[in-house]
Parts: sequence; C-alpha cells; structure tokens
Amino acid sequence: MENQQATAKKFVLNYGLLLGIVSVTFGVIMYVTNVYLEPSMVYTIIGFLILITIITLAIKAFKTESGGYLSLSEALKVGIGVAVIGGIIAAIWSFVLMNYIEPDYMNQMMEVQREKMIEMQPNMTEAQINNATEMASKFSSPLISIAISLIGSLFFGLVISLIVGLIMKNKNPMEG
Repeated sequence: MENQQATAKKFVLNYGLLLGIVSVTFGVIMYVTNVYLEPSMVYTIIGFLILITIITLAIKAFKTESGGYLSLSEALKVGIGVAVIGGIIAAIWSFVLMNYIEPDYMNQMMEVQREKMIEMQPNMTEAQINNATEMASKFSSPLISIAISLIGSLFFGLVISLIVGLIMKNKNPMEG
C-alpha cells in the first residue's frame, strides 16, 4: 500500500505541474491577446477541456502503472491532487497578474461589469448602478478571486475525478 501512495504522489506532482504550466500558458495567451477581462465562452470551454484532459491522463497513467487496476479512491486521490497543484500554480499566476503585471486589473474588471450592467439594464439609475458596483467590489478583491478560483479548481477536480474514476475503475482481485 505504501508503494501505491508513492506512485500516486508522483502522478499528482507531475500532472499537477503540467496542469499548472498549461493553465499559466493559457492565461498568458489570454492576457497577451487582451481577452482576459472579457473571455468568450470558447476560452471557458478550452479551460475545462484542459482540466478534463490532464486529470484523465493522470488517472489513466496511474491505472496503467498499477497493472491496469484502479479503485475509485485512488482515482479521486490522483485527480483531486492534480487539480490542487494545478490550481495553486494558476492562483500564483493570477496573483502576479493582478498585483504586478496589471495592478489596475480589478478596476478594469469592475468597469467591464459596469458597462455590461448598463447594457443589460438600460433603465437602471446611476445610484442603482453605483450600489451594484460597490457591492460587487466587496467580493472582488484579488485574494477573494484567487480563493474562489482555488475552490472552483477543487470542485471541478472532484467532479472530473469522480466521473473518470467510475468509468476507469477496475478492482484488483488480489486485494479482496
């Protein structure tokens, strides 16, 4: 059993680093192409596909190294571990982006939200728009954004690992 934990750790670290590097690269591309403030649904879908693909590859590689056997708990351990490592690396990128590369990021984001609000609700008064913007700004500090990002990464890592684990599980008959 100790050998399996060491093996799981290796896959979590390797694929977690891969997920983090790919996520940061994707984030840099979004920043350089200037879509980071208003990404279209395509970018969201690509982000999910990256997460799904790398977690699935990690679980599949773990199963292969384990002689073709995989329990649901092992799949969850590997998948969530990969999501955590990748999420931490992506959070570091977000922190650097919001605090050093683009220190005015949150103000820019609030302005984009304000414009969307006016576009969607043209009858709102200036006072209503200001109240809504003020309320939103309380929940949009860099640390809260990073925390929400990490929680999202954990949640989606859990869901993806659960689905992939249920599909790929293959109990080892030698373990009873």
